Amino acid sequence: MHTVTAIYPGSFDPVTNGHLDLVTRGAKLFDHLIVAVLRNSAKNPLFSVAERVEMLREGTGGLGNVEVATFEGLLVDFARERGAHAVLRGIRAISDYEYELQMAHMNRRLNPDVETIFLMPDAQYSYVSSRLVKEVFRAGGSVAGLVPQMVIERLQRRAELGDSPA
Repeated sequence: MHTVTAIYPGSFDPVTNGHLDLVTRGAKLFDHLIVAVLRNSAKNPLFSVAERVEMLREGTGGLGNVEVATFEGLLVDFARERGAHAVLRGIRAISDYEYELQMAHMNRRLNPDVETIFLMPDAQYSYVSSRLVKEVFRAGGSVAGLVPQMVIERLQRRAELGDSPA
């Protein structure tokens, strides 16, 4: 029996309801879905890798075929290490498509055995990004309905500590 493992990579800083929508739908499409948090020391994330992993595990806890992991370096190398043959990517707008198309072609060049699968998030999340969530929250706007309640609570704790979203 052939099982299909896919990787859904990202920074997830913070995880949004759009991310969780794609994870839930991806879990239905693949036998095993690895939500992979990129460890990128060049970026200055709001939440640590451990915090992002914790939020993702909390958000995906009811999905038995979903695993949360971390990686650094090339995604195709991580895919090879984990036996994955598919990469799940979300596309919200044309601007996402242009970037994701370039990445998919490069990944295919580096490892022709890995296919990229594009999914659009539910329409209610089509404009939501982690960056936008942080900007709206920092400006005093409500992000309710865009991120899980646990993320709102963590954002509020950061604000109380004077470590506001970047």
